[in-house]
Amino acid sequence: MMRPRLRIPLRPCMGMAPRPRMFRPFSAAGADVAQPQPAHMLPPLSYEEEVKEKGLGSFLTAGAFNIAWYGYQAWLLNNINEKTAETAWEHRSIKDIVLNTAREPSQAALFNYASMAHNNHFFFQHLTPTPVNMPDELKRSLEQSFGSIDTLRREMVATAATMFGPGFVWLVATSQTGLPIAFRVLTTYAAGSPYPAAHWRRQSLDMNAVTGAGDGVPEADLAAARGYLARSAAGAAAPARQKQLLSQANDGAYAPGGTNVAPVLCLSTWEHSWLWDYGFGGKERYANAWWEHVNWALVAEMAKVNGKNEMSADAGVPKSSA
Repeated sequence: MMRPRLRIPLRPCMGMAPRPRMFRPFSAAGADVAQPQPAHMLPPLSYEEEVKEKGLGSFLTAGAFNIAWYGYQAWLLNNINEKTAETAWEHRSIKDIVLNTAREPSQAALFNYASMAHNNHFFFQHLTPTPVNMPDELKRSLEQSFGSIDTLRREMVATAATMFGPGFVWLVATSQTGLPIAFRVLTTYAAGSPYPAAHWRRQSLDMNAVTGAGDGVPEADLAAARGYLARSAAGAAAPARQKQLLSQANDGAYAPGGTNVAPVLCLSTWEHSWLWDYGFGGKERYANAWWEHVNWALVAEMAKVNGKNEMSADAGVPKSSA
């Protein structure tokens, strides 16, 4: 009798980045047609030529970087391209896909791929091979919110280390009319999004797992999930407030209870990011090492820190489409 064997994937060549698999359509007759350029491409990183062979300083080796960025991001984008080909989503930005599919149970799979692609890019976009000093203006603003920079560091590291499950730890900026920007630490699990407009997924029918009526989910259940949004928006508010909240829900502004926040930094706690270099039990060491490779100049730029002005609505939006 043959005995099953555990198959362990081989380590990739340290000097070579995995090539993303591009979406290739087939003709009706089954023959390959000319391969078009996919709508969603792997976005460039400012430092990638420097690190794909040498690694990200003391934070990630070249092998870990290649897996967590080139390999994983390319896999996500390939799935997005396959699911959006010849649809209204094909040429929409990744962030637009996230915000607009969050409210549609039948688009759960597309939401998950798009949200993960956005979050993973946001994480890698804010890294740097060599230390970047924190601008004084950002430092003062963060100290107003957390008391000290060391308190912020310990809060983000401890939060990442104790998350029981994969996700992201975010530093988000928030503001109220007439008040300066304040910062908070926020966590999202799995492919969850930090954007308030995407927080429509807390229903008795799990929208993260529903794949659409065509895949065996009764249309009545999908209709019930959609109806939940309107009921939650109204809640127990006064009639005038009900109309206002329902109008916001229909306009796609914020989900019920949503608050205007803009992500400016995140730390991935997904195993593919840290397990390769740090092993089981090494997530806290990984989080501490991450802190030393944050591009604080980019954080300050995205936060648009200013003691007088309110936060820009686009403060946390990555510059590329991913």
